[in-house]
Formats: sequence, structure tokens, C-alpha cells
Amino acid sequence: MIVSTLSRPNRKFKDTDYFSVKTETYFLMPFRFHRLNSQREVVVNEVGDHLVYPTGTVARIIGREIDKQLDSELYADLIAGMFISESPIPALIDVLATRYRTKKSFLDDFTNLHIFVITLRCEHTCHYCQVSRVTTDKDAFDMSKKHIDRGIDLMMESPNPFVTMEFQGGEALLAFDNIKYAVERTKRLAVSYNKKVTYVICTNLAVITMEILEYCKENGILLSTSLDGPGFIHNQNRRRPGNNSYELTVAGIEMANNVIEKDSISALMTATNLSLAHPIEIVEEYRARGFDSIFLRPISPYGFALSNERKNKYAMDDFLSFYKTALQHIIAYNLKGEFFREQYATIILKKILTPFPVGYVDLNSPAGAITNVILFNYDGNVYATDESRMLAESGDYTFRLGHLDSSSYEEIFYGERAMEIAEVMTNESLPGCSECAFQSYCGSDPVHNHATQGDIWGYRPTSTFCRKNMEIIRYLIELMDGSEEITKVFESWIR
Repeated sequence: MIVSTLSRPNRKFKDTDYFSVKTETYFLMPFRFHRLNSQREVVVNEVGDHLVYPTGTVARIIGREIDKQLDSELYADLIAGMFISESPIPALIDVLATRYRTKKSFLDDFTNLHIFVITLRCEHTCHYCQVSRVTTDKDAFDMSKKHIDRGIDLMMESPNPFVTMEFQGGEALLAFDNIKYAVERTKRLAVSYNKKVTYVICTNLAVITMEILEYCKENGILLSTSLDGPGFIHNQNRRRPGNNSYELTVAGIEMANNVIEKDSISALMTATNLSLAHPIEIVEEYRARGFDSIFLRPISPYGFALSNERKNKYAMDDFLSFYKTALQHIIAYNLKGEFFREQYATIILKKILTPFPVGYVDLNSPAGAITNVILFNYDGNVYATDESRMLAESGDYTFRLGHLDSSSYEEIFYGERAMEIAEVMTNESLPGCSECAFQSYCGSDPVHNHATQGDIWGYRPTSTFCRKNMEIIRYLIELMDGSEEITKVFESWIR
């Protein structure tokens, strides 16, 4: 049946008179809004300032129904936050521009984090590992000194005066001689290039020794390890001969705390299907090990982590339920006077409650790929992010930028592939993100989009990246709106 277009509603744009200000009460400034729950909604301006009001307030603001006298407090808040203005261009518009520029100042110095995959060798066989690890005797999978040198040279070319050199694996400590070589060469060059270098070794601590710890202490090297929770979780997630990964990790943490400063070692957990049933036990394990924080994160949907669906695949809503239970447990300790924070929430809260940028790659716009992080693989290939090389291990080279043997700094960071990625790095221009109230708190992740949806642009309604971040942001704002005590707890986390 053919339906006449004459029977359809008129979808043409309204005349300009429809949008004109019929009363000279106030003008609308750019803002976005979101319903927190059935009773409350949040409005967020271009620099991330937010206000929470009863449902229906946004409609009144847009309809210019807020009365300066009758709604004096609301009116004053909206004026002060530059959600509305009494003139077409506010007198303090330059202040808003300065604050926006400050939020984006992480771009000023360009790439900070330089990851060196120093070896693929590893003595663990973690079922959620994203890369194709090799056995400990295959030193052909160590990064060559030639590639280490070239990676360091490129790092020194970064315009950023503060750079981080992070060693990953495999198990990075299995190639500790190469780490020492890289650190010593970097120390010499940093003087002539006037750079401040932070060194990080990612390690499972199974092969840590006093000699290694003493070297780390002497050179101010930070350690980042994995702790998935109590032994019955950790040893199931992170297999190794002897089934003693947990015992070695705990011993390594204790040994490190006795040799280097406490703040020099941190830990990350990865939530598997087994983990989701034990949020409280996982938090308690971190407290028992002397940590004052925990980073709750889902499995990364890359590489070989996808091959074991029974252990690794779950719905994002299941992770969010796990996350909220753990977060509430953490908040309860804080309300009793014990400082303990969740790191992912802390990163988001810094974006919500402060005017400053946060150097967390996954929540930046433009995306952290290239602008904040670059990865030099053991074989000389250069990738936009750590996750990019995980895709490459499965044969997907979408985010390979060049090779240490043949590519110049300009070809890697400003080449054709980098420009293609740059087109989708800014959430302000992505469909579904451009109108999202939480845009200024979130980021853009083309690698995640490509890995999960086969498209670097991504599709927000079915994006797990979007689902996770939108719900955590919404939940944090809802918690602050409902409790001054929780707001004070969150403020203590960002201080």
C-alpha cells in the first residue's frame, strides 16, 4: 500500500518566530540534561558544571518560565553557572572560555605515556590475557636493544616535558636486564632533553627479587601489579605452575612495601565471571594488603580474552551491579572515618567536581590514543594504544601507526593512519555523544568501538563503553544529590 506523504505529520523545521524569545527575561546558554531517576534531573553546561533539580525543571528553563523573583534561588544558580544569561552574550563569556581551555589543557604538551612491550615471555597463563604470551625460554620475543633505543629517541622527541616510560609484557621482569639498559640510557638522554621521566614496571611480582627492588628504589621506579581478590579468585583467574600466583603476589607486595615506599606500588583487578559474585571479598582483600584504594574494572574485550566466554563474558549490567555493591561497601567505610577510595569513581569525580583535566586515557576527548599514549611493541611495531596491540595479536592491524625501523616521528604521530583515527577521537562531534549530558565527563574510544562493534565511529545505543560510563556517572551524581555526607566523602577522594 502506498501512503500519501500528505497524511504524514509535517517534519519541516519550524519558522524562526517559533524559537524567538517572546519575553526578554533571559537567554539560554549551551547545556545538556539527563534524567537521573523518576524524581530528579541534571543539567550540565559546556565546562561540566552541573545542577540537579526536580523533574520538569528543564522544561521550565527551556520554556523561559523561571521567574527572577518567584524562583530567585534557582534563577541565581542558573545565572551563576552560565546556564542562562540576561544578555545574548554574557559579560563573563571569556571566563567560560578560559575554563573550557583549562579542561582541554591535557592536549598542550601532547604524548606523555610511552609503553615499551619489553617481552612477550610470561610464566602465567591467565585466561583473560589479551595477548599471545610465550614461554619463559623464548627470548626471541624480547624487545631488541635497537628497538629500545629507537623507542627512547621517539619518546625524547615528544614536546611534553613530563613523560612516563612504562614497561609491559608478558612478564616484564623476565627481561629485567633490558629494563635496566632502557632506564640507564633514558636517564642520560633526559638530562640533555630537559625531560622529567617517570618509570613504571607492570609485573605480576612472581619473579621479583631483592636485587630488582633495590634497583627500583634507587631509580624511583613505580611498580604496578595485578590482584584480583582473595586467593580462590586470583588463582583461578591467573594460572601458573604450582597454582600459587596469589601467594607470590601477596609476598611480592609485602616485600615491595618493606623496600620501596608504599605509594610506589599499586594494584589493578580484573572482574571475571567468578569475581562478579564476590564484590565485598575483593574490596576486603585490598584493605587487608594495606592499599587505600581499588580500581574496579571489567574485562577488556580484546584479543585472546574473548576465547574463553564461560569465564570472561558477561553482560555490562552484571558488572555494574558488582560495581555498585563494591562502591557502597567502600563508601560505608568512609562514612565510619576510614579513607579508602575507588579509583575509577575518583577519576570521574575529578572531572565532575574540579575545573582541571584528568590524564586518564579512556576518558579523554579527544581520545587518549596518540595524544596521551603510544605503544612500542617488542617486534618494533608502533600502536596507538595498549589495546591496539592486543587487537594486532589477533591479526587486526587497524591501529598500527608504523614501525621503529622505518617510521619517523612525524609519520607515526601525524601520518595518514593517525589522521584517520583523529576523525573519531572527539566525542563533541560523535553521534549520540554530541547531545549527551555526560559528554564532558566521558571520552571517546575508537579502539573499543572497533573491537566490539566493527566500526571506529561506534553506535552508542549498544556500546558497552557508553553503557558503563553513563550509568556510573549517573549513579555518582545521584549519590551526591541524595547525601551531603557522601558528597563530602567524594570530595575527600579528589583531594
